[in-house]
Amino acid sequence: MALISFPRFLSRPLESNHRRSLRSRYKCVCCVSPTAAATSKGRSGSAVIWFKQDLRVDDHLGLVAASKYQAVVPLYVFDHRILSRYSNEMLELVIFALEDLRKSLKEQGSDLMIRFGRVENVIRELVEEVKATSVFAEEEVEYHLHQMMAIVDETLAKVSLVDGKPKICLWQTPFYDIKNLNDLPVSHNEFRKLQRPLTSPILPPTLAGAKLEADWGPLPTFDELKEFVNENPWKLEESWTLINNMSAETILTDKLSKLGKRSKRNLNNQHSPRKRLDKSFFVTDKGNTVGGGTNAVLNALQAYLRYLEGTGRDDWQELQEKLCNAESRDGASFATLFGPALCLGIISRRRVHYEAIKYEKERNTGFLSPFGYSAATVAAAADAVCSMEWYWLMSLRSLRSNEGVYSTRIWRWNGYQIQYTVAGKEGPAILLVHGFGAFLEHYRDNIYDIADGGNRVWAITLLGFGRSEKPNIVYTELMWSELLRDFTVEVVGEPVHLIGNSIGGMFLSTNLTRGKLYAFLLSVNYLLSRSIICRLFCCHCCLSLACGGQVCCPYQQCWQCYS
Repeated sequence: MALISFPRFLSRPLESNHRRSLRSRYKCVCCVSPTAAATSKGRSGSAVIWFKQDLRVDDHLGLVAASKYQAVVPLYVFDHRILSRYSNEMLELVIFALEDLRKSLKEQGSDLMIRFGRVENVIRELVEEVKATSVFAEEEVEYHLHQMMAIVDETLAKVSLVDGKPKICLWQTPFYDIKNLNDLPVSHNEFRKLQRPLTSPILPPTLAGAKLEADWGPLPTFDELKEFVNENPWKLEESWTLINNMSAETILTDKLSKLGKRSKRNLNNQHSPRKRLDKSFFVTDKGNTVGGGTNAVLNALQAYLRYLEGTGRDDWQELQEKLCNAESRDGASFATLFGPALCLGIISRRRVHYEAIKYEKERNTGFLSPFGYSAATVAAAADAVCSMEWYWLMSLRSLRSNEGVYSTRIWRWNGYQIQYTVAGKEGPAILLVHGFGAFLEHYRDNIYDIADGGNRVWAITLLGFGRSEKPNIVYTELMWSELLRDFTVEVVGEPVHLIGNSIGGMFLSTNLTRGKLYAFLLSVNYLLSRSIICRLFCCHCCLSLACGGQVCCPYQQCWQCYS
């Protein structure tokens, strides 16, 4: 029996230049359809289901495919590399979701195995213990999860069983009936004209494996989980942690306070303790987002969709009151309330859309109007998940084809997909931030020239621009500044030279000039030429003393020559 204890030492994360295609090396690509899942025959042996951001049994096609095996072992691994990217509120939601997931799995005849450690080691030991021939995992577009799956695949390649080497089976929940992603137009408007048929969610299957003689492991409390997260030997330095935990609003307040223009008290929101109901959908201390298990989120969704009808139920009234407070613009409340649950996969995008359309038909005697939805909340829910699915499809297409000049990657920030690219393998770190109305290819003539000069270069597409997601939220300079701050800490992970064009320079100046970040801000109103930006950066090296005060510019020029 394999018993995994809390680890004390972890190896460093993957280097950013690990770019091999995960899908091309897998021996099993399992994009299961409901029809295929229903007609597939039983298989001998056992299978492992690796839960990551799919914490549900409803509309889970990987679970359906694995249910055909004689024994099924559902697994969730608390890995520092995943947990370090979650806020405290998200960690709370994970605990509640896993508690409900374990209960739901038991109702289906199985259980949930809980382990702590590096996921590749946990899965390898578990596969060897139960002689699993397949590991089912949801296909990912986020770079760090994609790379973790690559490590798991490489680890399993070294395992030999009587029935051969175990394989990873990728699965996904198809929102649209799409045969080939390369056939999709790059324009969302053109995609909508195709009127692709929608697929329907499926119910959870009956599983085998609850009688398996194994240590399923206890769920940690929130305090225990926080203690585990803090044990991470590769966690950020304390100064970086303070930077990451400090909001842009707090920093701006501090600056204004020092100038005597406004006191801190004026900008800080004062919140009185909320009254928590026994059956509240809001399970975290902050009480801002819907959480719990799938059934609780589905119930909250019903309350959200029926907002116009009113209700006498206490739990529904609480959600509808939160809806009013979260409606900073029409439809923005859906992402605010349900975004984290969708990000953790407590409920699928497809289920949300199905329930929204089902309710719309109920309101219109079985029909859908060609002139739009009859309720604002129905429109908000349906439009939000359709938009999420579109950006996920575009990210998956880019990941599979590796098209274009740059190798695009996806980073998830506050539940939204952010596109970025990396060039160079060594040298000082550079972060390029585009101007208003542009995206990362704003620097298409600069990225590789700067990298060839002995630097590692990151270029990001801000939220709401280019192929990064465009959610229905209020966009502010503070929001973009916090995005850049978190990207620097979570993705770059070291002191970085910053270059911002136009409004990009203003975002950088809001809160990234603190701590140990060597900030260098360029705010210009034109697209910098290749030669100018190279000179500006090199002179910046000297000014920031990143090279120890020695002149490292190949042009042997100073900043004043180009100011």
